[in-house]
Amino acid sequence: MCVRKAFLYLVFTSLMKFSLQQKKPHIIMIVADDLGWNDVSFHGSQQIPTPNIDKLAQSGIILNNYYVLPICTPTRSAIMTGRYPIHTGMQHGVIHGPSPWGVDLNETFLPELLKAQGYSTHAIGKWHLGFFAKEYTPTYRGFDTFYGYYNGKSDYWDHSTESLFWGLDLHKNEKAVFNQWGNYSTEIFTTEAETCIKNHNTSEPLFLYLAYQAVHSANQHDPLQAPQSWIDKFKHISDENRRKYAAMVAYMDFGVGRVYEALLQKGMLENSIIVFTSDNGGPANGFDLNWASNFPLRGIKRTLYEGGVRAAGFIHSKLLKSPGRVSMDLMHVTDWLPTFVNLAGGSVKPNNPLDGVNQWETLQNMVPSSRKEVLLNMVDNSTGALRMGDWKILLEVMPQGKYWDGWYAPPQVQNKELVEKMFVDASVQCGEVPENVTHCTKEHGYCLFNIKEDPCEYHDLSKEYPDIFKQMLSRLDEYRKTMVPPRNKNIVDPLSNPKLHNGVWQPWVKLS
Repeated sequence: MCVRKAFLYLVFTSLMKFSLQQKKPHIIMIVADDLGWNDVSFHGSQQIPTPNIDKLAQSGIILNNYYVLPICTPTRSAIMTGRYPIHTGMQHGVIHGPSPWGVDLNETFLPELLKAQGYSTHAIGKWHLGFFAKEYTPTYRGFDTFYGYYNGKSDYWDHSTESLFWGLDLHKNEKAVFNQWGNYSTEIFTTEAETCIKNHNTSEPLFLYLAYQAVHSANQHDPLQAPQSWIDKFKHISDENRRKYAAMVAYMDFGVGRVYEALLQKGMLENSIIVFTSDNGGPANGFDLNWASNFPLRGIKRTLYEGGVRAAGFIHSKLLKSPGRVSMDLMHVTDWLPTFVNLAGGSVKPNNPLDGVNQWETLQNMVPSSRKEVLLNMVDNSTGALRMGDWKILLEVMPQGKYWDGWYAPPQVQNKELVEKMFVDASVQCGEVPENVTHCTKEHGYCLFNIKEDPCEYHDLSKEYPDIFKQMLSRLDEYRKTMVPPRNKNIVDPLSNPKLHNGVWQPWVKLS
């Protein structure tokens, strides 16, 4: 009798566990690399149609007041930790191949928290959070599997990375992948995502982190790469660089559609949440050998202007009560971690306090966001940017001897055309660019903008609203007091050279 009771108890608890897990939504997070605000047609792009992305965005919730960091590594660290980079030491620069650093091992990563709630966790594509020691790589930081590359950029066809040294950078878990030469990376990563979904055991909830290489530039000798048949689809774009870039975006959009279809075919779509985000603004006008467009937003990748930190993003799910809308609630990339963990049924108790907030009530029930401000970043004791309510304060310093703080329309497209034809609800509209532009540099000092009324950052109001200006400077100083030293190491370790590791970028330091 006791044996039978024990057996029934085991069956009951197993069924209960299965039932509870079934209620946990599958979470698919798609991260585009260097995608510009105006490179998706739901924001008004005339040159590059993105029908699959648009379909999901317009039948979900378009996030029009959503911020990320201005460059790759800081944003990806914010996704994984739910913390501002100034609090993790990841605020300054990106990780280059020969440099021995990464996100501190004391930080709790998102997949670790989801695994604790029974999730199967898989990472595909770009990592860029450290790999000098194996403990910094994805399968040691909460992911069950990894298929992708460690560095910040790579060749789309031969999968080599040039970062002072040269070597292969494509890995399946901890092993190098040598048999994908000549296969386009966007296709590889999409196929891997389809396979992951097809093979998933649906009795468990899935967390799939799909970080596309697209549309980051590749190695310097051939920065913009796509299949020729896709480049030929954009013959109407006379500028060769922009034409190649358009093909890169379009192929990624094709991939997003296939991931959606895989979820549908697997019967997982009804209980899935799909998030799409760019990691930072687009590198426009040839910056970083790329031709994205953030127009009409000001600035580019690496700047703290809206074009550098206001991202193309949306959430799509059959679970949403009020889809098909544009949200103007303030949101930050750090918010995904607490939002996802809440959806998974867990409570966030990481090693360190979060900067992100749970946004599910705002997304689901249109409750006003509890987030009233966003620290956009600061890299030293003087520069930085902060958004509080409708106001934004910033001071910017850019490398390469240029301001890079202009308004860069795509080649062949006139400003007036863009303004008149944008998708009204999900786009930003501004008048003509003023003749006298204020450069928010150390020479001028901090600028103050009203982003609601002046989303293109035309007019510095620091003199007109001194009290608000002073208040925001004070708040920025409060953040500065909490900033930890940057972890970046501008050193080159010769032992990282792939020539010493069978021609492969791989961990070269043993911690124990």
